[in-house]
Amino acid sequence: MPIVARMVAMLTSAEWALAVTVFIAAIVELVETLTIVLAIGLTRGWRSTLTGVASALLALTAFTAIAGYSLATWLPEAALQLAVGALMLVFGLQWLRKAVLRSSGLKSLHDEEEEFRATTEAARKAGTDTRLGLDWFAFVVAFKGVFLEGVEIVFIVITFGLSADSMPVAVIAACAAAVVVLAAGVAIHKPLSNVPENTLKYVVGLLLATFGTYWSLEGLGIFSESNEPLSWLGDDWALVGLLVAWFALSRALVWHFRRQAPAATAPVPATQEV
Repeated sequence: MPIVARMVAMLTSAEWALAVTVFIAAIVELVETLTIVLAIGLTRGWRSTLTGVASALLALTAFTAIAGYSLATWLPEAALQLAVGALMLVFGLQWLRKAVLRSSGLKSLHDEEEEFRATTEAARKAGTDTRLGLDWFAFVVAFKGVFLEGVEIVFIVITFGLSADSMPVAVIAACAAAVVVLAAGVAIHKPLSNVPENTLKYVVGLLLATFGTYWSLEGLGIFSESNEPLSWLGDDWALVGLLVAWFALSRALVWHFRRQAPAATAPVPATQEV
């Protein structure tokens, strides 16, 4: 505990913001993953489902090692910040776009209970296809669910970790989120529908857009004579201004869209989302 306390005390404000962003983003993705795994495991059996989960985790480990090493060794610092900052900005704007549409009533809210019911129904209707001694439907769905959601977590961890030169902080935050979601799932054996997932997605979208703007503009220094990252006025405090600006813009868009469209009616399962 003293070691953990010292590590926490050594974190800068930017590293705290990084850790919170990665933790919340990982929570959102892991909640969705847990819903898929529970639906398949309870309906089709746990042996094939957990084999799919384990295989996806192995694939994610290899993907993380290759992607992290490639980005860290092939790109100079400014180019790295420009590349991952731009990707993070695009990724964050996608989350923010969906959050704005949900808040304004143009897109139905994500519902874990509904997704669980839809996935369970699909699993019950699926035929029996045994390969390598496994229920292939359960294996493939579990593998895809864990891998696809996991890639998003890996992307956030790598981009935040490399851009802020704080990879251990990003990894620990993601692992902490995994422990929290797994413990909750084991304890209650049902989807974590009480998690304010839509609000968390809004927060993550704001944070990703903020950091993406910050690092992509810093990375424009690659085009200068020094090829060094540019500096923001106020350094890390510029993040606060960017966050306020993105929040104000998003709320203005919500207000605008609410005046033009009626509220959405029923929740749409995540499997039907665009």
